[in-house]
Amino acid sequence: MDLVIRDLSKRFGRVLALDRVSLALPAGSRTALIGPNGSGKSTLVRALLGMLAVDGELLADGQPVADRRAELARAIAYVPQIAPRLAAPVRDVVRAVAALRGIAVPRVEALARELGVELAGLAARPFRALSGGQRQKVLAALALAADAPFLVLDEPTASMDPQSRAVFFRLVEGLATATTVLLCSHRLDEIRRLVDRVVVLQEGRLAWSGPAAAYLDDHAEAVVEVCVAAGAAEAWLRERGFQPGTGGWWSRSLPVGERAHLLGEIGRSLNGQVRDVLARDIERLQSKGDLR
Repeated sequence: MDLVIRDLSKRFGRVLALDRVSLALPAGSRTALIGPNGSGKSTLVRALLGMLAVDGELLADGQPVADRRAELARAIAYVPQIAPRLAAPVRDVVRAVAALRGIAVPRVEALARELGVELAGLAARPFRALSGGQRQKVLAALALAADAPFLVLDEPTASMDPQSRAVFFRLVEGLATATTVLLCSHRLDEIRRLVDRVVVLQEGRLAWSGPAAAYLDDHAEAVVEVCVAAGAAEAWLRERGFQPGTGGWWSRSLPVGERAHLLGEIGRSLNGQVRDVLARDIERLQSKGDLR
């Protein structure tokens, strides 16, 4: 599905939630939508899902979304950040959604099993009685089974365990190349693995749009840790912003795009003086106000 947003605005009383936002989500694109609380992310997602009337143009495959609500509803799959606490049994929830979307229940069961949930064993339990991770996995299985042209993922793995998250990444990566994906996430690993571009909203306006790699280079942070013998290379490390720890370890935080250069410097300048080197990424985005 090809989506075009032109001068989209939405006001709730005195609050301007969206202020003339324009962007394109071409067919097959994988885009991360990020921004702090109140940036307009939820409003934009609700507008794309057809849940909210807005000012401006919203086109799907060249046609106004307002003229095709029912048709487009069948073409969109959605994994919410917070699963609804439905009283209906899991069996009924799965069957109802599958019937509505024309999905084979065994397909949903197979995807849920890959994500670590056996639906047969949970069939009679109220959906709301499942753990947060179980609910999220069931909803993810339903969304992925739909083979929808447009997939909206709102913090989809927030409640999943690491193994299930890895499976979810693989399943999304294996989607048809024409599937358009919009991912609302602040997790660096999700942005790296699942998208090729990033859109940032700030106070209802489009603040940044571009390749995911460029955004991560500017906003992600790495930590480089170096272990040296007592007294060795201390002056060199201090000059380059390293802080001493225990056991001969020194550490420094820096933009992820500068990590490779620093590691090269360490290799050239401290050859023979280094016992060990560790490099890892951290999610500095949150402290910068880029996340909610």
